[in-house]
Amino acid sequence: MKPGTSSFQIVILSFFGASTVAGILIFAFLVGSNSSTSLGQVVVWGTFDESAFQTVLRNLAEIDGRYRQVTYVQKDEETYLSDLTNALASGSGPDLFILRQDQTISEASKIVPILYNQLSKDNFRNVWVEAAEPFLGQEGILGVPFAVDPFVLYWNRDMLSTGGIARPPQYWEDVYDITRSVTRKNDAGTIVKSGLAFGEYTNINHAKGILSMLIMQAGGKITQRDGSGTLTPVLTARVGDTAQPADNALRFYTQFSNPASQDYSWNRALPESRTAFAQGDLALYIGPASEEPLIRRLNPNLNFAIATSVPQVRNVSKTIDGGYSYAFAIPRASQNKQGASTAAFLLAGSDASNMLTLAFGLASARRDTLSQPAQGNDAVFNKMTLLVRAWEDPDSKETDRIFRDMIQSVTSGEARTLEALQRADQAMRQLITQ
Repeated sequence: MKPGTSSFQIVILSFFGASTVAGILIFAFLVGSNSSTSLGQVVVWGTFDESAFQTVLRNLAEIDGRYRQVTYVQKDEETYLSDLTNALASGSGPDLFILRQDQTISEASKIVPILYNQLSKDNFRNVWVEAAEPFLGQEGILGVPFAVDPFVLYWNRDMLSTGGIARPPQYWEDVYDITRSVTRKNDAGTIVKSGLAFGEYTNINHAKGILSMLIMQAGGKITQRDGSGTLTPVLTARVGDTAQPADNALRFYTQFSNPASQDYSWNRALPESRTAFAQGDLALYIGPASEEPLIRRLNPNLNFAIATSVPQVRNVSKTIDGGYSYAFAIPRASQNKQGASTAAFLLAGSDASNMLTLAFGLASARRDTLSQPAQGNDAVFNKMTLLVRAWEDPDSKETDRIFRDMIQSVTSGEARTLEALQRADQAMRQLITQ
């Protein structure tokens, strides 16, 4: 073995060399894996359900004994990152933690990257979908992807039928007929049935993700890397640009909370959008695919379906969806980095990731898995996963605030859409440079 080259690097390099010839995209650690090899104790943190995760680990341990050395701990989603930071600082943190794509930049300093001379960007892109590309850091890969949670369009069949609408919208312009036909107000002018939950932030689940998707569908970006590799915000049009995709997206989004608009269908006094949909008071709801079981539990009698696609912009060649992607990241403070590395690739392998995604209602992040036949909603989720696009978010909590302020400044009448975008662009620039 060449000095300075780890066994992990040798396996990765030899595997991807062979896979290029064979055309098979599988992980090195799952090729001729030795289940008698010890990982050492590997503790994984995340926000997914602990019981379901432990069940998957027990099932996997029947195939490969190494999984018996992996333990999963569920943490509270609201305090997850702060708990992680404190635990790593005190030496009591996990050996692996689940990272969402919009957390990669803010958490990058905590992570041991997989260097590109071990696993190249091209090989990464050959194995995993585009939704996972935010895990491609400046120095290396910040997480081993295993799942994607694509946005889907949930639609209330009874509400659309009552409004004389035969099918869910294929394009965003089709939404107008639905909001005008389905939205109902009482004698006091209060909305009691809504066609679409757009226009606000605080009571619209996944508002930032939805607006981000609209901006990208319109041909815009939120951030990008400049020639030197520096992350920069690009919400506002630059000199010479004629198109205003972010302005068009923000204007479209906020019009549905304008009481003066004939498409007025939402306001901040209403329940959260997911709750309203589950109660049968909202016709169209955009949310992650993983929420389907939750909606059914909230209202077993709700007559709803999942559309084959989220609406798109008409006459645009590229179809784009939003959503979230998840990966296993190795913290610098891990006491068992080698075992954690092996565990990450095992858990992101075909068998393990299939079990995990099935347990949590997600789709695989692996191209080879998505190419396999699927039925019903699983086929829809797989198709939408290939269409999910993501942007490099400098700090998910701070950009939540920036998006909230941008939307609310428009809906309150404080700013026009262009002015609100300029403020958001400047706030994001300050966030990146601080």
